[in-house]
Amino acid sequence: MPEYILARDQFQRIEHLLPGREGSPGGTAKDNYLFLNAILYILKNGTPWRQLPEEYGYWKNVHKRFSRWCKSGVFNIILEALAKEKDKRAQMLLLDSSVVRAHQHAAGASSPVGDEALGRSRGGFSTKIHASVDENGCPHKLFLSGGQVHDSQYASNLLQDSAASYVLADKAYASDKIVQQIKNMGSTAVIPPHQSSKTARPYDRGLYKRRNVIERFFNRMKQYRGVSTRYSKRAANFLGCVQLVSIMITLAI
Repeated sequence: MPEYILARDQFQRIEHLLPGREGSPGGTAKDNYLFLNAILYILKNGTPWRQLPEEYGYWKNVHKRFSRWCKSGVFNIILEALAKEKDKRAQMLLLDSSVVRAHQHAAGASSPVGDEALGRSRGGFSTKIHASVDENGCPHKLFLSGGQVHDSQYASNLLQDSAASYVLADKAYASDKIVQQIKNMGSTAVIPPHQSSKTARPYDRGLYKRRNVIERFFNRMKQYRGVSTRYSKRAANFLGCVQLVSIMITLAI
């Protein structure tokens, strides 16, 4: 019997957004539930695609289908739909990043398509996941970069389309430009100033403690071995992995 990581009631919340549903263009899929569980099996265990158990289907077909979904942005569409289910202004938006060590097999993609989000940092050969989440730990935006890229370079992207009362982040986001962008959004920045800052900018120290919400988000994400270590050569495929795990986190909240 296949190992079902995605529960049936969770699948019912997203099945209307998946390719191959009845009435949508193209062929009608009969196994979207099994297919998603096949991907989650790979991610949960960090298993090579070639070692996917036969009950999930032929590994090469599953991998090709997964790559198509990543390329067409299926998982991002699902994440955005889940975010829109919340019809109220978020109380908090939290920004942060986390470095993921890249396996040596993640390098060397044939005919690289632009930046494959790989680089070298103190942690070695790595990829950095940039994320923003709400006060419940549900993701708002997700981006990838090489591990050496500074957090602040993705702040503007993470703040897009947000309407939170407070924005929480660490000192990596403490530049005047980022703080001003947050103010222009009508939000209050809860970001400690740099120690070298000449201006003592006040911030709510009590509220700042809630920043552990995004730290717990990354902790839950990295319980999937296929995300805690990057095995994918393509940035689009690894982003799809990150998005699918984020969907699982959102469905569980």
